[in-house]
Amino acid sequence: MSEPVSEAVTEAVSGATSGPTGGPVDPADELLDIVDENDRVVGQSARGEAYARGLRHRCVFILARDGEGRIFVHRRTPTKLVFPSLYDMFVGGVVGAGETYDDAALREAEEELGVCGLPRPAPLFKFLYDNGAGQTWWSSVYEVRCDLPVSPQVEEVAWHDFLPQDEVERRLADWEWVPDGLAAYERLKAHRATG
Repeated sequence: MSEPVSEAVTEAVSGATSGPTGGPVDPADELLDIVDENDRVVGQSARGEAYARGLRHRCVFILARDGEGRIFVHRRTPTKLVFPSLYDMFVGGVVGAGETYDDAALREAEEELGVCGLPRPAPLFKFLYDNGAGQTWWSSVYEVRCDLPVSPQVEEVAWHDFLPQDEVERRLADWEWVPDGLAAYERLKAHRATG
């Protein structure tokens, strides 16, 4: 499968949403809850600072399938704060300060898929992602069925397609995947094998 080149990638601007002054909101300024090893809130920090200092925060991962059971796969834009231009089989992102995992999962899925009226994603499990190099976050994994036509945000998604599970498996060795998404995917397969 060849990957289409998107001109939108070269024109993507971080933060397409408007702030209180009408200008773009810098994703690095988004306020996050900082949590401990037991997922208890211990403070708050701007996203950029949390990433720079390796502060533990919260994220959601949503596996989106279409009516045929295919998985939404995408390549991140080069403007993303972490893991730019890598592939991911999940949509999702950080949980905002004071936001629940469930609310963040629905918000992130609708934002990244570019849809409205998505069913609430079903929670599957949580795990602590830690790459041993200062990147660590509590990760809540979800699944959702998306029968709506998708229109992903150009500032988030450079390329996308719904791929059959076996195609995703074949591409695991060929494409460079986001490490936290890959960890979540492997845990999801183990979860299903034991469930």
